[in-house]
Order: sequence, then C-alpha cells, then structure tokens
Amino acid sequence: MNKEKKLKKPVVSFILLTNIIFLPLFSLVGAIKLLGFPQWIFDVMLCISAWSSTFAFAILFKKIYPEQSFIQFVKDKFNNKLKFSVIFTIMMIQAFIFLIIVLIVSNNREVDSIFTISSWGMLMYFFFKNLFAGPLGEEVGWRGFAQIELQKKHSPLKASIIIGFWWGLWHLTIWFTTGYTGFDLIKYILFFMIALIATKIVMTAFYNLNQNLIIPIIIHQFFNFFIGLINGILLELMMYSAILYLVVAVLLIVINPKNVLYGNYRRINA
Repeated sequence: MNKEKKLKKPVVSFILLTNIIFLPLFSLVGAIKLLGFPQWIFDVMLCISAWSSTFAFAILFKKIYPEQSFIQFVKDKFNNKLKFSVIFTIMMIQAFIFLIIVLIVSNNREVDSIFTISSWGMLMYFFFKNLFAGPLGEEVGWRGFAQIELQKKHSPLKASIIIGFWWGLWHLTIWFTTGYTGFDLIKYILFFMIALIATKIVMTAFYNLNQNLIIPIIIHQFFNFFIGLINGILLELMMYSAILYLVVAVLLIVINPKNVLYGNYRRINA
C-alpha cells in the first residue's frame, strides 16, 4: 500500500469507526433484552459489542500501519516481561479502593448482603463475563493503539485525558440504560466521566512503567469487577469510585510527574 494512502488522522478515524460499529451492536443487545431472549444470548451479544474498538482498529490497521501485521502488532503489546512490582502495586491499590467502598456502603445502608454474588460458580462466571465484555475487547484499540499514537505528539497525561474523555463518551448509550433521569442522570454521567478519565491516567502511569497490555487489562477488569460485586446504589458506587481513583491519579502525578506522566514516552516499535 502506498504511503500516501495512510490515514492522516488515525485516532479520529478510529474513534468514529468504533462508535459507528458499537451503536448498532449495542442496539441489538437492547433488542435481545426487550424480546426476552435467554440470558446467555444477551451476555454473548454484550461481549461482542464490547469488541467494537478492536473491530474498528483491525479494519483501519493497514491504512495506519501498511507494512505491519495486525496479529504481530497485538502480540508485540504482550511481549514485554511483566514486572511483579507493577502488578502487585496496581492490585493492592484497587483492592484498597474496593475495601473502602465496601466499608462505606456497609455503614451507610442496611442490605441483606453487601455482595451481589452468592456462590463461587457465579463469581467465576461474573469475572470472565466482565473480562470478555470489557478489558479484552477494549484495550487493544483504546490503549494499545490510540493512547500510544497520541503520546507521539502529547504528554502521557494529556493523551490520557483526551482518550479518557472519548472513551467515556463511547459509553454514552449505556448511560441511558441505568434507569436514571434528570439530575440523577447528570450526576451519574459526571461521576462516570471523572472515574474513567482518572482510571485512564492510572492505566497510563503503570503501562508506561511496564509496557505490556496486561497492565491496563488488569486495571480495567478490576474496576468493572469490583463495582459489580458490591450491592449498592450504582450512582453512589460510581461517585465513590470517581473520588478514589481521582485521588490515586493525583498522587501518581505528584509522586512521579516527570517519568510517569509528563516525560517522553519510551515508544514501542509498533
């Protein structure tokens, strides 16, 4: 393919195509729910819709990197040796956030159970459903491509805020499935966007320390998984998550602003 055929604005094209693919897929998810199809069909379709960013990136790949293989590109994102210290730190941070939210919810509300899952079988099903309906489908495109591409021109922090914002807006149709309306919906959207942008900053900080896509996948997975485990009001859970992840993001900026968020990104040959 001739170089002149390469996309001039690959990230913009990626975001647009991701939304174009996602909207009809998620509409189909809603139709399946309304028509009363079995739960497993709903879950499978939900997982497929979550992969819209990967589908979009795969479609655009040859126009972005004409001399490379899509499969090899993805493999390269998992090649770097994982650092135990990085994995341990992110898991401890997220476990701590989870425990804080559990304590807040248990003190504020009287519920039969603080957790939504009552058996190990359902816990495993919920874990893997979340993994396929989010992190595995989203991270290759949003983090493996878009974030790194923007970091060629912007600081990791600025790139994180930009991608975090558009990644949040990609969830727009999901906001209207929460049941919230009016001011409650506005509050939910605000907390949702803060939570995702803050989480995106955390992802970037640790991904740049250990350039393996497993890192943002772990962070994304436990963000979704822990919120789903807690038996509480969704709006409150999102508010607590937004506040706590924002605190972590700010601390990361303060602790290591040069090497983690403001410094030049050590580019991986893509």
